[in-house]
Amino acid sequence: MSRTKKDKIYIDPFVDMGYAKIDLHRAKRKGFPEVVFCEGKTTRQIISIAQKICKSSDIVLLTRVKKEVSRALKKKFPKGEYHVEAKVFHIGSTRKRTGLISVLTGGTADIPVAEEAAITAEVMGSRVQRIYDVGVAGMHRLFAFRKDIEKSRVLIVVAGMDGVLASVAGGLFSKPIIAVPTSVGYGLSLKGITPLLTMLNSCAPGIAVVNIDNGFGAGYIASTINRL
Repeated sequence: MSRTKKDKIYIDPFVDMGYAKIDLHRAKRKGFPEVVFCEGKTTRQIISIAQKICKSSDIVLLTRVKKEVSRALKKKFPKGEYHVEAKVFHIGSTRKRTGLISVLTGGTADIPVAEEAAITAEVMGSRVQRIYDVGVAGMHRLFAFRKDIEKSRVLIVVAGMDGVLASVAGGLFSKPIIAVPTSVGYGLSLKGITPLLTMLNSCAPGIAVVNIDNGFGAGYIASTINRL
């Protein structure tokens, strides 16, 4: 990298759009470009931000994208892909897939959050296997996939209700686990607080926990670990 480019990273690392300051050198520091969280932004803002990122990166990842916003994005970026269940839109992806991440869910209702994690990891260059609906109400389902899971470098465990699946996986598998509590559940699940507390208080070692419904965060961390 030339001195001029080094100086630019130090002096002018972002583009100021007023409502957003786009970090064009995120990929140089972190290995992946800035990701756009679309909730709370107008369609016009989202498109403008994506266009700015596209000028310095072949990959743009947008999360929490509503269907109507995805249609507008598709018009501007015809090669982009929208994943309805995950509410993720991306332009391009890391071509070389490495390692293996297993994404597990307690139930079918947890899949949207799991898909956000899985697609994030795939776009970042990880191979992903999905093993859904293997919660503790029928643990034999989890055991049936034990050999497949043991091939992974990292596990992402997504669960609502009581959130116990992460602890069970932590007791069975030696790989690092990223636990994702979801807001799935009745009454005292408290929109994800109960599984969050269960995961944080797990006695099984090797478990890290992200925020409620934060599939993106789990996918990002898992992919970062996967490429070490």
